[in-house]
Amino acid sequence: MSGLLQTLATQRWDDHRYYHQSRVNQTLHLISACSFLVAYVLLFVDPAMAAIVGWCVSMVTRQSGHFFFEPRGFDQVNQVTDEYKEAVKVGYNMRRKTLLLAVWAAIPLVLWLQPALFGLIEPAQGVDGWLHDVGIAWLALAVTGIALRVLQLSLQGRLSDGLIWALKILTDPFHDIRLYWKSPLALLRGEWIDPMPHVRPH
Repeated sequence: MSGLLQTLATQRWDDHRYYHQSRVNQTLHLISACSFLVAYVLLFVDPAMAAIVGWCVSMVTRQSGHFFFEPRGFDQVNQVTDEYKEAVKVGYNMRRKTLLLAVWAAIPLVLWLQPALFGLIEPAQGVDGWLHDVGIAWLALAVTGIALRVLQLSLQGRLSDGLIWALKILTDPFHDIRLYWKSPLALLRGEWIDPMPHVRPH
């Protein structure tokens, strides 16, 4: 159990120091985390709507922070290259995220053009039915995306890392709120980049 918690802590630490130096990104992660908690509650009431909130609010804010605001290039804080960080990332690096988001964006169009999904499902009736099918498809994509990465890591001999990463992903909203709740205040002070004195070598 202690080994699991240590690996989880290491993954969280690496995620924070490597990928969350921008205060804008941190703030967007805070918004994402709060909306993910709403989506978690909705899962028990309306799974399709939970997925719509999760993808359209939580994931859009979260990934916008990474794609548009997080510094790329040589990491002065950790003294490593961007290529190194992308290569060692346990979860989804930028290339994998781009592929995942492309599939996410394509799903509504496919279901609009093929309401029966080539005969695999009952065709939706009206816009409400289409939205419901999109939500369910997005929920399936989320589960599949996590499962495929865990499978990929297991084939590389890192099954435990994959399972712990999946646990990290599911609990990230709680951790992000605890970690980044002060980030909007830092932004208001004009601090665009977290100086991260707790990360820099002394």
